[in-house]
Amino acid sequence: MKIKVCGMREAGNIRDVAELTPDFMGFIFYRRSPRYVGEDFVMPALPDGIRKTGVFVKEPVENVVRLTRQYGLDHVQLHSDESPEYCAEVRKAGLKVLKAFAVDSALDFEGLAAFEGQVDYFLLDTKGDGYGGHGKTFNWKILADYKGSTPFLVAGGISNDNVSELLKLEHPRFYGIDVNSRYEVSPGLKDVAALRELFFRAKILM
Repeated sequence: MKIKVCGMREAGNIRDVAELTPDFMGFIFYRRSPRYVGEDFVMPALPDGIRKTGVFVKEPVENVVRLTRQYGLDHVQLHSDESPEYCAEVRKAGLKVLKAFAVDSALDFEGLAAFEGQVDYFLLDTKGDGYGGHGKTFNWKILADYKGSTPFLVAGGISNDNVSELLKLEHPRFYGIDVNSRYEVSPGLKDVAALRELFFRAKILM
């Protein structure tokens, strides 16, 4: 199982979290987010094994490609109503694509199917106002009904109190978890001690 830590911004904090060797590290390029990296952001040097992921919302493809080149990103996370065609165009630039979908009491399996073959991963996040960072879970049991071929990550309200329950999910396409607000001291600043406990628990339970 892979672990993605999203919403990183502060250089020292990024380096501290990188020492835990997450599989993905997410950087938000959506200006209206409280975790927006900012105009003067400089990407610290990171170990090669950490996949740097840029999070974008309603951003023109050319801007996505430009920013991925500027910051040396490996993956792109699309967090709005992007079409399958949009995702395919981003992939043509040689980038891996995570497509986020909002989940409430149900999961739109038909909507996911339209993106099969156009993205590399699905990110299933709790539906709420805005885009991500709500700190609330959805009913993980509905994931058992997913029959698609695209691997998925689960986001939304994951914490040290409930991660053991999520990791009981036995699904061949369950690829990893995405953590953010429940591991923050403040928006964009992660609680490294809490994350260290998460990594410890995940290693034991996997």
